[in-house]
Amino acid sequence: MRYIALSVLLGSSLLAAAALTPAQAAAGGPLVVVNPGFEKGVEGWTFTSGTGVATNLPHGGTKLIYLDSGEGRSISQTVVAPAAGRYSVSAWIATGGAGGTFTVLRNGAAAGSVTLPARSTYTRYTVSDVELAEGDRLGIVFGSGSGWVNADDVMVSPGATAGPRVSSSNAKIVEMFGWAKAKAGSWVHQNGVPGPLNVDERKPAGTGEGSYVSSYWAGYAHRSGYYSRDFAHQLAGAHILGLAAENKAMLRSFAASATEEHKYYPVWALNFDASTYLDIDYRSPTNFVREVPATFELVEKANHAFRWSGDRSYIDDPVFWDYYRHATKEFVELHDGTVPNGSVKVAEGTGKGIFQGTASYNEDGEPLIEAGDGIGAQYQAYKALADLAVDKRDLKLAAEYAAKARELRRYFNDTWSRKEGSTDFVRAYNVSGEPVTGFGKENSWFMPMKGIIDAGPRNDAYLDFIDTQASGPEGPVNIEAFTYLPDTFFRHNRNETAWKWMQSVYDRRENRHVVGRQGLNGDYPEVSFTLVSQTVEGLMGIQPDAPRRTVATQSRLPADIGWLEVADVPVGDGKVTVRHDGQTSTTLTNGSDRQTFWEARFPGKHRWLEVDGHRMIGMPKVIDGVGYTVALVPVRAGRTATVKVSG
Repeated sequence: MRYIALSVLLGSSLLAAAALTPAQAAAGGPLVVVNPGFEKGVEGWTFTSGTGVATNLPHGGTKLIYLDSGEGRSISQTVVAPAAGRYSVSAWIATGGAGGTFTVLRNGAAAGSVTLPARSTYTRYTVSDVELAEGDRLGIVFGSGSGWVNADDVMVSPGATAGPRVSSSNAKIVEMFGWAKAKAGSWVHQNGVPGPLNVDERKPAGTGEGSYVSSYWAGYAHRSGYYSRDFAHQLAGAHILGLAAENKAMLRSFAASATEEHKYYPVWALNFDASTYLDIDYRSPTNFVREVPATFELVEKANHAFRWSGDRSYIDDPVFWDYYRHATKEFVELHDGTVPNGSVKVAEGTGKGIFQGTASYNEDGEPLIEAGDGIGAQYQAYKALADLAVDKRDLKLAAEYAAKARELRRYFNDTWSRKEGSTDFVRAYNVSGEPVTGFGKENSWFMPMKGIIDAGPRNDAYLDFIDTQASGPEGPVNIEAFTYLPDTFFRHNRNETAWKWMQSVYDRRENRHVVGRQGLNGDYPEVSFTLVSQTVEGLMGIQPDAPRRTVATQSRLPADIGWLEVADVPVGDGKVTVRHDGQTSTTLTNGSDRQTFWEARFPGKHRWLEVDGHRMIGMPKVIDGVGYTVALVPVRAGRTATVKVSG
């Protein structure tokens, strides 16, 4: 009841304090909050008694706002929507007692509110999907509670252009996807919004201000940039949420940074203006953070983005194409030579730390020259370039890199991963050229995740080893490392194990992150984005090829999910809805305006499949050494088809 009274009380004053006039709003552009980090003191905000600006413990920058305990205290601002749309409003808040509020008003009326718990750790709260018409007034109100309230770093995100929805017999996956979708959407920056540059733990106020491009947070939330490693892992989830434009802008900025001067390494991180290198990780062209797997993952993920979106910029834009070619040729040639690999070239790190180039994403200090995550990512980059070259109609290049991928995989399985006189699995080579075994976190699980290990008992045993090690005292301490495990096990149809790790990541979202300034695990962006993609690509096995208007599906439902449906997944210029009933029946609805070819996949050998009630012989298909039975079904625009295992 106190919240209702507060909104009524503030309605008229909020309208009077609007940051933009209707005439200004009519010009369009981003919805801008004045002084969102409170670095300019009280500017743009209205304060009641018992509130103010402080410097004692900001989340970012040097200042924050506070509300003393007690009834009726508030800090508020109103802005005018420059265009119709949906917006999400977020803020970092810490409290000394329960009952405070973070409220969003639309033209003075409640549009959404969060009642704050007692939590002294800064936590990111969001009011999602507030629908506004052009000229509507959006009010942001912090209300007091039974203890002090501190708040900082307000952010307005645009509503997603895609709205995938999940329904299921299992309540947890519905809850998980809903949380992940809303949380991931809150990390998106509006195009053209002003924001600080080079913010980090050493320079909380940054080094100035820039104009942000359409992008999203990928990396630490207390730094003003996005990271190549995080971005690569978040790309699929971002596309599923309608962030195809953001993916392209961010990926292109990394591609453009991989210059000859940088020896074709992309920079590790850029500010949200997509042009300024984040200076905590970049000191000079010869002294910047760089890790071998990222160079190759960005090639793989460009192909991934092309398959999801069908956007020919990924093959026609010379910035992208030059990046793929340099990454798979000159980069490899320039960074090979310490460990003898015969006729095969394997890109190497220096073993001298992240600012001189590391072989692995695992930064625990091992002086490695070659690592399993690097060679696995290189394999996938070769495969990606072969695929992209086919669409560019360069069949000679496609054949060349398909052959390179096969050769690298054969060398890895026959030689690189085997230690003479031992059955131990090699996952790296050190600066002396000696093989390294045991558990190496990323340089262990990336090998099966990238599919470079041949299918069979050796791969199966190594997956068991990874699961055991990750579950024990040798496992990672940071939540973002665990987000790779579902992808690793889904790729090999270890559905129960993959689902176990999805739940483990989700269940730890309220725990403190190992990096104190990051806040809670759930406030690390990679967590939400990957849970989205692991639902759609993992559990549902949706694999698009938008340039060929084809979608493949495969149920990877564990035993405790009887059925699962994901509706309105964006593929190319349309969308699909897919439902799995167990692992033997799949239904697809084509939400586009053109025919889609659907490849329904079922693991194993099945003589008969039933397509819309008609029995047909199942077609055998081998993918990465694993046998499947498939049906290729043309589905007309707006129509639905069902394929079942019949015998």
